[in-house]
Amino acid sequence: MLWHELTIHTTEEAVEMISNFMHEAGAGGVSIEESAITKKKRDTSLGQWYDEIIPFNNIPEGQAVIKGYFSEEMNLDSIQNEISPRVQELADFGIRAGDVTYEQRTVDEEEWATAWKQYFKPIRVSERLTIKPTWEDYTVQSQHERIIELDPGMAFGTGAHPTTALCLRTLEGVISGGEEVIDVGTGSGILSIGAVHLGAASVLALDLDPVAVSSAKENARLNGMDNQITVVESDLLSVLKNGGESGQPLGVTLPVQVVVANILAEVILLFVDDVYAALKPGGVYIASGIYKNKVEIVEQALTAAGFEIADVAREDDWVAFVARKR
Repeated sequence: MLWHELTIHTTEEAVEMISNFMHEAGAGGVSIEESAITKKKRDTSLGQWYDEIIPFNNIPEGQAVIKGYFSEEMNLDSIQNEISPRVQELADFGIRAGDVTYEQRTVDEEEWATAWKQYFKPIRVSERLTIKPTWEDYTVQSQHERIIELDPGMAFGTGAHPTTALCLRTLEGVISGGEEVIDVGTGSGILSIGAVHLGAASVLALDLDPVAVSSAKENARLNGMDNQITVVESDLLSVLKNGGESGQPLGVTLPVQVVVANILAEVILLFVDDVYAALKPGGVYIASGIYKNKVEIVEQALTAAGFEIADVAREDDWVAFVARKR
């Protein structure tokens, strides 16, 4: 099968928003390659294998290349015309997309569906968690290390992106054992699997994308966590409002102790009150995927909803809030 490939050259700052534009335009998959030429100091405290995670490329520092894949019957010119003005409007929201350029070509399905795997290697993201692609060999380094077996397919979430790694490390400091967790925008299911490895009793994993739902279910199975992770297709927390009426099993009892959401700041702002309602008093909300220029507005929304900011974790230009329900 042939697919249309739309490539957008932009900045790392605009990656999350433009990727979302691609998905909304009907992309069957989106790949992101950021610069490996960086002057930033690398954290090797956990023995991260930087040279093996992503081979060096010639993308300038701060820049990124986003590729969206669209089915053969779709009109790529129309898609580009739909996305282009939305990219231009990012400046109105304080997001710099840089000197954006576009490229189009047609590729074979095998080329885009599997070629990315060469860049995904095992990575130690915290004291206790290591992410291992299912097709790679890896030897456990310590008795406390837990392995997240992962085949993300075309769903977001490999652990290489700062926001995912940031969430996993934050979860490690929040989960003490026995908690029920809701993972909003689960993608590949990586955070849900990490939560169970850290001691969570059960996780409700939610995603609007059917591809992500399928991927998360398969990854839960690969890690032997079918009975602990319930994956449900849902627009944010809407399933909590009608789940009782439909009788759909959620796998957790509301309210829960922890909610984690690794999604765009703009989306986080849409359901802050819903998260507050879904948490027990003293419960914790980990909100990540927040670029540095959105920190203040997200913090204001969290405190306005009644949350107390317990911690702010940072990696590169990304931020995760640990907010506690009063």
